Amino acid sequence: MAETNRDKLHIKLHVYDEEIEVVINRDDEEFYRSAAKLITERYNAYAAAYKTRKSEHIISLMTLIDIALLYQKERANHDAEPFKNILDKLTAEVEHALKEK
Repeated sequence: MAETNRDKLHIKLHVYDEEIEVVINRDDEEFYRSAAKLITERYNAYAAAYKTRKSEHIISLMTLIDIALLYQKERANHDAEPFKNILDKLTAEVEHALKEK
């Protein structure tokens, strides 16, 4: 149990206009801080553009959609399934050709 506590870290993240306390895995600290910075930057951009026309709730949702879109695009770029399918087909063709000889 003591070893598990050494792997955890209690940090405060500044996200937009809030301080958020979280307990995280020590190895993930950089990712959390980068995520907080990204959220703040994107929220600030939407707030600057829509503050007088949209509610804070809508601006928050727009920020979430923006970040989720980035995630989905990155995920699609790293999807290995199409490559696996091609490799499976090529492997089957090679095995078939070897059996014929």
